[in-house]
Amino acid sequence: MGDSAPFGKGRVRKLFGLDRTGAEPAPTRAGQPLRPFTIPNFIGYLRLLGIPLFLYVAFSSDDGRDWTAALLFFLIAGGDYVDGFLARVTGQYSRLGALMDPVIDRLTIFSGLVVCWHFELLPRWLLALLLVRELATLLLARWGLSHGVDIEVNWFGRVAVFPVMGALFLALIWDSWVPAVMLGVGVVLGVIATWLYARVGRDRIHALEAAARPEETAQP
Repeated sequence: MGDSAPFGKGRVRKLFGLDRTGAEPAPTRAGQPLRPFTIPNFIGYLRLLGIPLFLYVAFSSDDGRDWTAALLFFLIAGGDYVDGFLARVTGQYSRLGALMDPVIDRLTIFSGLVVCWHFELLPRWLLALLLVRELATLLLARWGLSHGVDIEVNWFGRVAVFPVMGALFLALIWDSWVPAVMLGVGVVLGVIATWLYARVGRDRIHALEAAARPEETAQP
């Protein structure tokens, strides 16, 4: 049975997000309707509501290490995979989801960063580098959108999420050098990803500008 079968190997890999090759779904592209009322977007709304709850619980603790806060952070961070999986299962892709998911991811990281900074759960110089990287990514995304270009997530960006989220989560429950090393790996991968975002975005904008210019007429 080939990959084109309903439960073929290729289909399963795409369903679980292991294969991200191919074009982005048409409903997520610029100019498409937002479609706010979808199951994946509902998960996104829950993630957003969970962020202030996480901050409240974390800052109510004595030293920032709290299992309830860590569980909330885990659910919020893991919700990114859940809404992507549901979008692939149901086919309910949307422009709003494409815009909202990276923003929620950044807010999730910011919330964990603020808690870890306040309670000094991770080296502050590493957290500062993470903050700069996240802000740069947001600014690049805004710059791309203002020029009609979506900054698509690359391989380094996808992989960087796991050590960063994992480091923030572990720091909430474990006093060890392991979260710091994980965060360092995540920051390095994230910086590479941001550099690639900038380069690809610049090239796409230049291509759009070149295509929009009227062709020069030959002089007799």
